[in-house]
Amino acid sequence: MADVAAVKSAARAAIVMPAVFAFADKVIGKPQTSLFAAFGSFGLLVLVEFTGPPRTRLLAYLGLASVGAAFITLGTLCSRNAWLAAGAMAVVGFTTLFAGVLSGYFAAGATGAILTFVLPVTLPAPISAIPDRLEGWGLAAAAAISALMLLWPPRQRADLQREAAGALCAVADLLDANRETWAVRARLARESVDALGRRLIGTQHRPTGPTGPTAALASLPDELDWLLSFLTPSPDVPLALASAEDAEAMAAAAAVLRASAERLEGRDGRPDFERLEAARDAVARALMRRLPDLPTDTPAGNVLRALDAPFRTRALTYAARQAAAYALLATRAELPELDERDVARPPPARATLETTERLTIEHASVRSVWFRNSLRGAVGLAVAVYIAQRTGLQHGFWVVLGTLSVLRSNALGTGRSIVGALAGTAVGIVLGALLVIGIGTHEPVLWAVLPLAVFLAAYAPRAISFSAGQAGFTVVLFLLFNIIQPVGWSVGLVRVEDVAIGFAISLVVGLLFWPRGAAAVLLDELATAYARGADYVVTTARRLSEGKDSDDAARAGRAADAALHRLDDAFRQYLAERSATAYNVEDVAALVGGAARVRRAAQSLAALGRMTEGNERVERCARDLEGELHALHAWYIALGYALTNRRQVPPPHIRDTDGSSRLLRCVRDATRGGDKATMNAALVLLWSSQHLDNLWRLEAHLGARANAARATAAAAAVQNL
Repeated sequence: MADVAAVKSAARAAIVMPAVFAFADKVIGKPQTSLFAAFGSFGLLVLVEFTGPPRTRLLAYLGLASVGAAFITLGTLCSRNAWLAAGAMAVVGFTTLFAGVLSGYFAAGATGAILTFVLPVTLPAPISAIPDRLEGWGLAAAAAISALMLLWPPRQRADLQREAAGALCAVADLLDANRETWAVRARLARESVDALGRRLIGTQHRPTGPTGPTAALASLPDELDWLLSFLTPSPDVPLALASAEDAEAMAAAAAVLRASAERLEGRDGRPDFERLEAARDAVARALMRRLPDLPTDTPAGNVLRALDAPFRTRALTYAARQAAAYALLATRAELPELDERDVARPPPARATLETTERLTIEHASVRSVWFRNSLRGAVGLAVAVYIAQRTGLQHGFWVVLGTLSVLRSNALGTGRSIVGALAGTAVGIVLGALLVIGIGTHEPVLWAVLPLAVFLAAYAPRAISFSAGQAGFTVVLFLLFNIIQPVGWSVGLVRVEDVAIGFAISLVVGLLFWPRGAAAVLLDELATAYARGADYVVTTARRLSEGKDSDDAARAGRAADAALHRLDDAFRQYLAERSATAYNVEDVAALVGGAARVRRAAQSLAALGRMTEGNERVERCARDLEGELHALHAWYIALGYALTNRRQVPPPHIRDTDGSSRLLRCVRDATRGGDKATMNAALVLLWSSQHLDNLWRLEAHLGARANAARATAAAAAVQNL
């Protein structure tokens, strides 16, 4: 499927780009117009790819065309002074790259936008050249956008929705499984959810920013993973249901997920939320009838069997409702009213001023991958522009493009990119020189070969390798400059000189600004995410005993969200690095997912805390959770310390069995003869203790993954000695 998409994209570029260039060169006949038409169409067709609904894609391309026109104008105005050009490049580079944190579309269009500034700022020209340059860019934008919208538009979103529908159906099948089919369906559900998560992680740019539907689709894997954490406490043994009410809730959740999957597949599925809510309420009422008679002793700190199944059933119904809401939002269907106390409301469109401000503040720190990437890129590009201007290199914009093409997240990754880029350029020079020597000055033959060269330059980076893409791009360069101004094979030597300088700048900037790379930052962000998540858990759980609304919980929630966002960005950067990774990616992905689970547990505790406000009898009981909270918080802090210092992760903490027994005795005493509100509050308190129990169970899983990752990295280090 990926190869077919790459072929279609390359064929589109091979058809449109030479046609636009030919029209500008032969009909308009202005060198500046021809140059900007050629590189503008190549940038739009090859360097940028927006996905999503057609209307959203069109608006994104039109926005990029407008930004490109502004950058061409600004770049031309700054092109006659080296210091001004370098300063403007730094500002434009940082702003353009950092804007990617706000939207996946901004990130996807960054390289193309920067190209529209690099080209005019490195080719000094008077103000009178601006109309000709804009004419070429306008011609390129009109032709390229028309082709991108009409000729083989991408189907990535539709494919992603079908894959998400498959994951929903796999989880629904597990909800309906019996003892005989449980193990097989549990494995299939886990594989389907994990595959969907990997698909989203593997996308070049995180699909969170531009639209609510895109963000909702990206949220589905985490929500389904959260659901499975309650449904499959053991991968081989099904959840033991305690009552008929539990069974009905499971069936209602399965039906909601299947209807949501139908909606993602383009059918008219209608999730029955009323049935799901009624079934969930029935589970709570059934347990409340048995609550006063629950035993007070909890052997070895284990969760009472009578509480386990209703707790897990209730939790997974909320997760099923949230997953269904995400599916509906992804298809732009009408959403039910979501109870903010129970589930996380799907995020609003990222284009709002409030969200933009929050994301900017979150990432305005040297800890942020986006900030570091933007700073490195801005400095590297500014230095490249200054050198190109001051040295008077022929076609100096290749210095800047060479810097941009290989500027990676660390010095090692940059070095390996340079080797690949130089190797590809050398191959391209040989091929291009042979073509030029063989063709000579026969311009019709050069025109005939150009579409094939464009196809290779567009196809190779996606389907073959980075070096192959460099080779193809160099061949295109040979042909373009020999058509505009025939100079023979020597243009290749010019490019070698220019891009070698650009690569050197990239390496030096990588050494100065980020010598450790994304792996070290990823470990730091993992530790921070677990620490802030544990803080959020403690703060929300203490609301049960304090009995008052506090701004501390809101602040802790914002801090946990920000830490998780930075962790996600660091993980994607880690995966994107071309250098070999020392850690097993599956282990690292499990640790990243664990941080999301801790934050999700805190969100559930926050919802439960609001349901017990003002009930003093139950608030006294909640104080018996303090010992468990302290131990839980200490373990997750220790996990972060072990990750950042490459130490062995400690075993799970010792449970506070005495506190658990006191809690159950207190709840039983509080509910004897109590009113309905007290019964509800007591039930919420017991379910809150179950969330803490789930986090304790998670410790063993995270410890095993962290220790395995550490062992893998240590073994790799020994082999490299």
